[in-house]
Amino acid sequence: MSLLIEKLLGFVMVLTRISAFFLVLPVFGSKSIPVRIKVGLTVLLAVFFSVITPLAIESRQVSVLKAILLIANEATYGLALGLIAAIVFSAVKLSGRIIEREMGLAMAEILDPLTGESTQPLGSLLEMIFLILFLSANGHHMLLLIISKSYEAFPAGSIPTVPVLAGGVVKAGSAMLIAGLKMSAPILAAFLLLMVVLAVLARIVPEMNILFISLPLRVGLGLLMVMIFFPFINGFIAEFADWMGKLLPY
Repeated sequence: MSLLIEKLLGFVMVLTRISAFFLVLPVFGSKSIPVRIKVGLTVLLAVFFSVITPLAIESRQVSVLKAILLIANEATYGLALGLIAAIVFSAVKLSGRIIEREMGLAMAEILDPLTGESTQPLGSLLEMIFLILFLSANGHHMLLLIISKSYEAFPAGSIPTVPVLAGGVVKAGSAMLIAGLKMSAPILAAFLLLMVVLAVLARIVPEMNILFISLPLRVGLGLLMVMIFFPFINGFIAEFADWMGKLLPY
């Protein structure tokens, strides 16, 4: 009976970390995936990792209070890993919102099918295309590799270093801002050139209604630049994977 309790404690700790990790991921944590599939996938991965990963503690010497604290540590570590990955993924949506503000579509909103919340159409489109390309490039294997490496650095039952986790989240936020600006930089340069041209036209032809003319030009230029930018999204996947590997605390 004691052996069963030991195995059950290890399984619960592994299940807690994996559940917390997948809870905040942008791919597996979306509302469009049925709950049964999420639960089945999480339990299957927990069974697999509980068999191949040893515990960092002796389960026979663990009291009830200590077991609760260990499970809380596993949840903290899983949430930190998932939050870092989700923040890096948010760079795509951030670049879309920057482009939409330049196009004058900041007030346009649609229902995001992944989260069930209101969002801007262009940012949602860029995010979905990026996720499709990410999964087609076996990006889900990288997410499983993240879990595997986390158990090599912090086995189940070990106490993760909170400053390391917090530092990883802060660096992920900085990387998100840099990546979002980097992805939207060519389109921002095109809009800057458009503003210069409109300013010159305003001085040459004062009778021209620049505000009336600029609105369709900004929308048309934004759509044209996004069409030109689409083939280059695939090139950012490897860079995102490299950033995520450097930011994750293991």
